[in-house]
Amino acid sequence: MAAELLIKVREEPYYRKSTMDVFIRILIILCTTISVVLSSISVCDGHWLLVDGKVIGLWYFCTLKENHKSEYTTDFCAAEVDGLYIGFIFIRIMVTFAVVLAMFGLEMLVVSQVYQDVYSTRRWAFGSFLVVLAFFMTSAGVLSFVIHLRNFLTFTGLSLTFWCEFIATFLFFLNGMSGLHIHSMTFSVNTKFTQFA
Repeated sequence: MAAELLIKVREEPYYRKSTMDVFIRILIILCTTISVVLSSISVCDGHWLLVDGKVIGLWYFCTLKENHKSEYTTDFCAAEVDGLYIGFIFIRIMVTFAVVLAMFGLEMLVVSQVYQDVYSTRRWAFGSFLVVLAFFMTSAGVLSFVIHLRNFLTFTGLSLTFWCEFIATFLFFLNGMSGLHIHSMTFSVNTKFTQFA
């Protein structure tokens, strides 16, 4: 029974991907890789805001002094912002798990292209869904950071690592939605191809 099912699956008509389809999928994978790297650097570094000689990061609060060594602390009460400690716990969870989800999503996207079988389209769709989910989690973290520190935000005060996270969030959205769109197009073509075969 299992052998007959395997033979039937192998005999089913298979839609071969065009060169443009393969090229677009490779671009999505490359852009997702870039977004994962940017987000990882941003989360690991954590220096997101510099204001009045103070560095407010994801993992610690730092006071910069001219004649003394910089003072680092994990006590965010020193920043004198209400609810910052609890807020940063939420932010850390969101952005950290977003990176993890994006890594798993990227893995599924790559595997779907390396191993071509009947489950390749499902892997691609699942990977794209994980990237979109990473977008929502990263957006929640970045938005929460902006809301908690809205009174201290300046365009020049936001660090390069913050902008890396912002760009990564944007790329997560573009890549995830593009992946799902490519999947829907391929699924519809496969359905039509099977009907006419």
